[in-house]
This record gives sequence, structure tokens and C-alpha cells, in this order.
Amino acid sequence: MKKNLALSRLLVGLLLTVLVYFVAMFVGHHWHLNCTFLSDSVLGHATMLALSIVLILVFKKQVNYRIAVPKFKQILKPISLGFLCAVVINVVLSIITKIISGSVQNHPLLEGTTLLKNFLSVFFLASVAEEFLFRGFLQNYLRPLGDKGIKLFKRKISLPVLIGALTFSLAHLILLASGVGALFILRILIFTFVLGLVAGYYQEKHDNHIFAILVHMAGNLMGLISLIAR
Repeated sequence: MKKNLALSRLLVGLLLTVLVYFVAMFVGHHWHLNCTFLSDSVLGHATMLALSIVLILVFKKQVNYRIAVPKFKQILKPISLGFLCAVVINVVLSIITKIISGSVQNHPLLEGTTLLKNFLSVFFLASVAEEFLFRGFLQNYLRPLGDKGIKLFKRKISLPVLIGALTFSLAHLILLASGVGALFILRILIFTFVLGLVAGYYQEKHDNHIFAILVHMAGNLMGLISLIAR
């Protein structure tokens, strides 16, 4: 792909993604639900999902979106890796945080919530909405840039996968508005970047968005387990 066209596609893709993300966060912050089993974040993620689907439909020729039911054997490794990322990265970085600061902050979405709320709002809706934006739209829109990338553990990680993962990770900087500390943010940024790489890699490998969604859900499964263990 010619350099100017590649740069143009990158800028357009990032601009639309950032626009949808901040519109969704604005809605989630300013509109509230009076619902006992849904978190207020539902409105923001529902907006993100709706706008992401609109982007995919408007740019359907450039995005070439595909989602299909995979074979069971195909999803075992991606799901396992997604969950392993959550466990290893969060446990290791939590131990380091404990040594440095003496305490470990919980994710704001785990405070004052219930198992049902977390399942519906975070494990399900947030996973689906964020994947439709960062992998379903952005990564697929950047697909023509896929000839460039890096080698990681003998596997090629393409530029669209890298950009999708980095954008997904940086989007979590918005958690700073909730008053979390620097070590917490660092842990979240590293975790979401690695999770984004795994999700993006398997989506690209199988040309099937369902893999990214399942990996993301597996990464969020640790939050459900922590609520059960309380």
C-alpha cells in the first residue's frame, strides 16, 4: 500500500475510533441508569457498540467484517491464553505493586458491584463493545497495512494488530479520572496491551471477529472469579 494512502487510512481509522470512544464515555458518564442489576457503564458501552456497528456498516468495503461460529477445538488455545494473560500479568504486577507501595488497588468497576452486574456489564457487554470498536472496526479497517509488523516468539504480529492493541490499551488511561494510582494504571495498560495482541492475532489468523471477543471475555473472567471469591 502506498505510503500516503497508508498514512491516510491510519489517521482516519484512529480519528473515528477515538471519536466513537469519547462519545461513548461521555454518554456513560453523564447518563445514569436506575437499575439494580446493571451498572451505569452499560449506557456507555451500548453506545460504543451501536456506533461501532454503524462504522462497520458505513465502511463495509474497507472493513470486510467477518464473524462466524468457530470449531470448539479452535477456541481452546485463544481462550486459555486470554485467561492466562489476566492471571499472570495481574498477579505478577500486583505482587510488585505490593512490594513497592504496600497495597494493591482494585479495579473501580469491581467496587460496589455484584456478580450479576459484573457479568452483564463488564464480562459480556464491555468485552463485546470494545472488541467491535478496536478489533471489529479499527484493526479490520487497517488490514491493508498488514504486510508490516514485527516478529514475536516466532510469530508475526502485524501492524494492524499492534495499533489495535496499543489504542485499546491507551483508552484505559481514562481510568485516571476515577482517582486510581500510577501503578494500577501501569498494570492495566500492560495487561490490556497484551490481551489486545492475543485478541488481534487470533482474529487476524482466522479472519473471524468471534476469536477477539472470546479472548477478551476470557481476560475479563478474572474479575468474575475475584467477586465469587469474596
